[in-house]
Amino acid sequence: MIRLKGFKNVVYMSVALGMLIYSLPQLQLRDVGSLPMIFSCIWIAMALLVIASHLHQILGVDEEKRRELKRINRMKKWQLEQLVQGRRKMLQFRK
Repeated sequence: MIRLKGFKNVVYMSVALGMLIYSLPQLQLRDVGSLPMIFSCIWIAMALLVIASHLHQILGVDEEKRRELKRINRMKKWQLEQLVQGRRKMLQFRK
């Protein structure tokens, strides 16, 4: 079953891809160096960045990094609780 977060990314990526496909015939890419051509190139690049970012989230490329950061945050929270309770023993862990 697709998670809601993943579903949102699929929908947003589909919308961005649809906008890109719809706009390609209307963008002016013929006059080299003209302002409309520069705008068209920048618009296409931004659309591709949006699509790439959603694809990155869908594929879960940084899932392992997210788990590691969650583990580190739990450890920091535990250390803070120990400090507040008066136990001065702080664990050091490697990066």
